[in-house]
Amino acid sequence: MAQAEIHLISDGKLPLSQFIEIVEATHPLLDYIHLREKHRSARELIAAAEELLRVGLPPAKLIINDRIDVALAVGARGVQLPWHSLTPAEARAVAPHLRLGRSIHSPQEAEKGSSQGANFCLFGHVFLSDSKPGQPERGLAQLAQTVRISRIPVIAIGGITPDHVSQIMKQGAAGIAVMSGICGSNDPLSAAKAYRTSLQVTLESKLAEEVSMHESAH
Repeated sequence: MAQAEIHLISDGKLPLSQFIEIVEATHPLLDYIHLREKHRSARELIAAAEELLRVGLPPAKLIINDRIDVALAVGARGVQLPWHSLTPAEARAVAPHLRLGRSIHSPQEAEKGSSQGANFCLFGHVFLSDSKPGQPERGLAQLAQTVRISRIPVIAIGGITPDHVSQIMKQGAAGIAVMSGICGSNDPLSAAKAYRTSLQVTLESKLAEEVSMHESAH
């Protein structure tokens, strides 16, 4: 069965000790953990990343937002590049082995990110999001258009709840990224389980439909 990814992204609001506790509890259910703390120094980010690894997060799941130097220092799997950051091509020249994500907000940016050598992109925000107050959602139609244009996997982000997962995946997304849906939950582990279950049910339903169509064609 095809897999789909769940990315958990720190929201920059929680104390790092609390985020680390959440990751320790939930990371077996998740595919990637993004350390996204724009206001923190390299030293603080390295300390947080090292603590994440100490509590059991595999380095292969750790992605650092923007800071290639920090990713290299701690042996993280990859870097998430905001649109104002280095291009994927520039980052690839510095760290050819890193998995590079690109944050995008339109189908056109997806096309550009693909051509510059990113491995995947985060597209959002799809739904209204507490992290983007006052900003209109981009919606499922624009997500679908982005998926069609992009030559690399598109991960959807922005206001996504477990109930949205089926709609997201029907647009062709390769997975979802979550911030407050887990970090802001009173029970982050149960929230992570709900996202994983919803994703699994969606994939199983899609597989059943594909098998049924194949059998009908024959």
